[in-house]
Amino acid sequence: MATSAPAERDADALRTCLRGLRAELPVPLFFAGLGDEEAAVQTELLGQRTSGLRNLRVRRGSGLGGRALAEGRPAAVRDYRTARGITHEYDRPVLGEGVTSILVAPVVVTGTVRGLVYCGSRGSETLGDAALRVVAPHVRRLADEIRVRDEVDRRVEAAAAWTRERDPREVASLRELLAELRTIASEVDDPALRERLDGLGDRLVPTTPEQRVLTRRELDVLGLVALGCGNAEVAHRLDLGLETVRSYLRNAMRKLDAHSRLEAVTAARRRGELL
Repeated sequence: MATSAPAERDADALRTCLRGLRAELPVPLFFAGLGDEEAAVQTELLGQRTSGLRNLRVRRGSGLGGRALAEGRPAAVRDYRTARGITHEYDRPVLGEGVTSILVAPVVVTGTVRGLVYCGSRGSETLGDAALRVVAPHVRRLADEIRVRDEVDRRVEAAAAWTRERDPREVASLRELLAELRTIASEVDDPALRERLDGLGDRLVPTTPEQRVLTRRELDVLGLVALGCGNAEVAHRLDLGLETVRSYLRNAMRKLDAHSRLEAVTAARRRGELL
């Protein structure tokens, strides 16, 4: 799928995590935010009564969350108001929500704390090991999503840098060469020769086949579209039916979250899947 602005993706991932927790954990308050090992800003809330927790910046070593940031492991207190062993500089927003027991889990991505996920009760419920068993898988999934997103971003930037470092005429020539190779490969009956031609095409693209979301045929079609070919010409050059070409285009647009052929080409290039 196409990458959206980081803030939008962060919000979506955090909301998904909190909604999953609310469906499984019978407590009224959930909030979360991303940052780094020094501080995390709480941007997403479910079940809040006030605005006190929104955009609260939790610093390393401060409060219960700050302890989780510093230690890289979950922390909980049965009675927040009287809890010892934590600092209480966030009492006003936390107690303003009527919180009694609270649990916080750090979002750890490849050994680095990237955020915090909180659950809070307002009554007699206490949050401890049983609650953590529910919270942990959701936080791990959130961490996995961030890890994958980071890797996609890294590859996108590498592909963009690869293109920036070359003369535009060279890139245009390589695009035409790649499209021609794909056309020739589609016309070859010998499987071994077709595989060799496909391999040559793969070597012209910054990413490896394992890094791509588009199939080879979807890339074949998009590559010709990028050169200005209409659907009929793409069908003729790749020896495909017109509806088959349309189907490949629809699939590529769906995977790339694109709403037009041009958007699909642009998104594929940003991902490094297309020259």
